[in-house]
Amino acid sequence: MIDLTVNEERLVRTATQARERGIILPTFARMRDPEKAPEKIKERLRDVGLWDLHPTNLFRITWKNEPVSHGGGFGGVNYIEIPPEITGVDARIIALVGKWFPTGAHKVGATYGCLVPRLVTGQFDLTFHKAVWPSTGNYCRGGAYNSHLLGCESIAILPEGMSRERFEWLAKIAGEVIATPGSESNVWEIFQKCIELQATRDNVMIFDQFAEFGNHLWHYEVTGHAMEEVLRSEIRDGNYAGVVLTSGSAGTMGCGDYLKEIYPTSKLVASEALQCPTLLENGFGSHRIEGIGDKHIPWIQNVRNTDMVTGIDDEDCISLIRLFNEPAGQSFLRAQGVSDAFIEKLPFLGISGVANMLSAIKFAKYYELTAKDIVLTVFTDSMELYQTRLTELEEERGRYSELQAAIDYHRHLLGIKTDFTLELGHRDRKRIHNLKYFTWVEQLGKSVEELDAQWYDYPDYWERIHDSVAPIDKMIEAFNDRVGLLTGSVC
Repeated sequence: MIDLTVNEERLVRTATQARERGIILPTFARMRDPEKAPEKIKERLRDVGLWDLHPTNLFRITWKNEPVSHGGGFGGVNYIEIPPEITGVDARIIALVGKWFPTGAHKVGATYGCLVPRLVTGQFDLTFHKAVWPSTGNYCRGGAYNSHLLGCESIAILPEGMSRERFEWLAKIAGEVIATPGSESNVWEIFQKCIELQATRDNVMIFDQFAEFGNHLWHYEVTGHAMEEVLRSEIRDGNYAGVVLTSGSAGTMGCGDYLKEIYPTSKLVASEALQCPTLLENGFGSHRIEGIGDKHIPWIQNVRNTDMVTGIDDEDCISLIRLFNEPAGQSFLRAQGVSDAFIEKLPFLGISGVANMLSAIKFAKYYELTAKDIVLTVFTDSMELYQTRLTELEEERGRYSELQAAIDYHRHLLGIKTDFTLELGHRDRKRIHNLKYFTWVEQLGKSVEELDAQWYDYPDYWERIHDSVAPIDKMIEAFNDRVGLLTGSVC
């Protein structure tokens, strides 16, 4: 659960540092509706770039940033609808776009959701603690970024096989970068490094995205409301079928919990790499879809609320990033009737974004959805963070041609089938939930009583987490009042 116990001594020190650094914290309410930010914040943002290391950018932790790189204000939710020339299905597939967050990925929101409850309770002391962000990429980038804005030191931990762009960026922002053995699915090595740090350093605090309920809560409250707004704008006389998300930390799946409260018959679909079929087959392996599929079930995943699992072949994703981003691929797509306006948006899909799109296509095909059905998903980041992958693919496979584009379009896009798809019954959900025991209870010290509570105290266990938004917001407001930079204002 989310601990809101206050440490007054640390809170005094942290508030003093926040005042010296000009830090004002946004509430969950302001991340949902940033237009309600104080006018002085909006004025400052006119001179601040989206990725700038400026504390005012904390208020850009929202889906509603104006889609510009510098000086933007706020507007509606950033999302795009994928045309049927791409998806090959009648159902309307709509994706929220993470590119317009600071750092270019929505994980900066998840890290804020983990850090801010510890900050406003005084559990995390800006003047003493180092924030440790274990991740396979975007989460540790978001954590390092927020840590820098708040003036505390950070340690980023990620597998050595992740994209070069991640390491180059982190070298400039994080206080320390630790590369662990392996690649995308080697998360156990990250956990081991965290255990080592806790044993050898007395000033580290681990923010484990797989176990921190602030990750789930941020997506429940902020991403969930953003998706609700999109549906209200787009649904008209149609039907919302469900949200489809690849599972890394499972934090983003929190939005599905929120949407089911409004649309009880909707589905929540979890997807994973076929090469690492943990949800499907209790399996393991390595794969190339950066950001998902980590050989365990996250502690924060509400498995009892998950309706379907789909497996995505990583070769489909790798082939499609070439089709979507190489000139020959875009030329071929143009000949298939894809508009220039949408082709310009194709780089909004990073590798996991492509996987999310393919999972949504599988979902639509499996349930034979029609043009009246809407499927939601998320593009966590963009190809801005994977340009070296395109270079590596050219070195490995040669220059990309329109012939190869035609092959990839028909095989890896229109050829997507409903294989490796599992509707979850009660026993399937229980099997997946039980896998948490081996990682979290046997190996990482969680209690079996809480594991049972997640399952048997359903939905009350999860509702107690969701109900913590209001008290956290009150504590953020009290923290800002203590800092004193918004006298007479509520942020």
